[in-house]
Order: sequence, then structure tokens, then C-alpha cells
Amino acid sequence: MSSEVLHLNEQNFDEIIKSDKPVMVDFWAEWCGPCRMVGPILDQLAAELEDTAIIAKVNVDENPALASRFGITSIPNMKVFKAGLEVENIVGAAPKPTLRAAIDKQL
Repeated sequence: MSSEVLHLNEQNFDEIIKSDKPVMVDFWAEWCGPCRMVGPILDQLAAELEDTAIIAKVNVDENPALASRFGITSIPNMKVFKAGLEVENIVGAAPKPTLRAAIDKQL
């Protein structure tokens, strides 16, 4: 895996979240100011955790079925998955230590 944030869609979502690594998925949209604030933090985490976790994003405007499936009503919304199961949910722009701790708990 590269140290980049993966962009997920309805075709690759389920395969990626079933990884043996924890997967943090950011549900976001281009027009969302707080989402843009979280973006650089996720880029940093992807680089720091490239060997131990996967950082990914889902654009809710482009993937409304995924947003609906996970009950996304407010963005940004970061969900952490372990072996395909949702284990953590963070709603709103959170600071890097909060996001890192959510992933570290699953390592």
C-alpha cells in the first residue's frame, strides 16, 4: 500500500474495509469547510501509518448509497473499521491526536 489516502467508492469499499489493518474512512464532500480542514490531517496520518493502517475517503456526493448505508447525516464523519466491522465513529472535524488515538486503539 502507498502512503496516500485511498478514494473509495461503491465498487471497492467492502474489499478495502475487510483489510487485516484498521481502516479509517472519512465521509466528506468538496463543499464542506470542516472536511477540508480534516484533509491535511488524514494525509499526515496516511504517511505516518502507511505500514499499519489504511486511511480512506468517500465523497458522499459521488457515493450517496454508501452515505445512506452508514447513516451519514453530518460530515465530516470518520469511521474506523477492523476486519470489515465498524469499531469507531467520529463526527465533525477532530484534531489529529483524536483521530490517531481512534486508529491506535485498533492496532
